[in-house]
Amino acid sequence: MSKSILLRSTITCPHCMHQATENMPENACQYFYTCTYCGELIKPKAGDCCVFCSYGTVPCPPIQRGDQCC
Repeated sequence: MSKSILLRSTITCPHCMHQATENMPENACQYFYTCTYCGELIKPKAGDCCVFCSYGTVPCPPIQRGDQCC
């Protein structure tokens, strides 16, 4: 039985706390994200593979599948 992979996550900017729901790439990590409100360039926290794993409501698809990430 295959687990359903979620492809949308709500990301919260650590600078201004603005939230935006975004599509995540299915087979890759997204290392950079530019806040749609304040324009800050966001990078993952140390030890996380992508911005969705650090600041999103849902981790990236590779992590959801249990794969090693980028």
